Amino acid sequence: MRALADPAYEANTGMFGGWTAALLLKSVLEDPGADGSASALTVSYISRTPPGSALILRPRRIGGGRSISHWRSELFVEGEAAPVAVAAIVLSNRRESDSFAERAMPQAPGPDALQDFRPPASFGRTTAVRYAMGAMPFNQPTTRSLAWQRETSGRKIDAVQLAYLSDVGWPRAFAISAGPRVSSTITMSVYFHATDAELGAVGDDWVFCDMIGTRIEASTVGSKSDLWSRAGKLLATTEQLCWFR
Repeated sequence: MRALADPAYEANTGMFGGWTAALLLKSVLEDPGADGSASALTVSYISRTPPGSALILRPRRIGGGRSISHWRSELFVEGEAAPVAVAAIVLSNRRESDSFAERAMPQAPGPDALQDFRPPASFGRTTAVRYAMGAMPFNQPTTRSLAWQRETSGRKIDAVQLAYLSDVGWPRAFAISAGPRVSSTITMSVYFHATDAELGAVGDDWVFCDMIGTRIEASTVGSKSDLWSRAGKLLATTEQLCWFR
């Protein structure tokens, strides 16, 4: 599979990590041998993906059975021997079952009542954020933010879009900083919980993100996020580890 590192989705240190995660997941979902829907995605970001570069993706099925299949996808800059990112992906054929949800969506104003914010990189031109909490990330007593997020191209929410939105929040190291500092994602995992009906009901609407840092120590910072639909359905949960200086 071939792709282009579209400069419209550039971050400050190369291609936006959410875009990279979405591309790796898409390469598996579009493979002729893929069966089922995305259940889990873990991306390791190895090196910078230069904006504008020609890319090659190599997805392959590692194993599994009728219900679960395990995949690996590697992303290369054309002409380079080593991958710039790799992903482990799990697809599953889901069945009706008993259900339960421990968490509830936090109370917050709707997106129409909040001010629009665009991340300060080219991907921010098509990625809107409206903060209910945590809009000012610097010198804060908490790493938590509550925000509505939307990729404004009109593409409807699916697992690929959820992977993209999972990396939109500001680096949690900013909370102990007086201003921006160098930060990059080392690894990010996304776990997909939404049913097809719930995703269909979202369309291209806003998704609500509750994001919090776990620990900032020794140049690394962990964070967790819950992604909710406007109807209060938990669509996905994510966790990532970032490096900073």
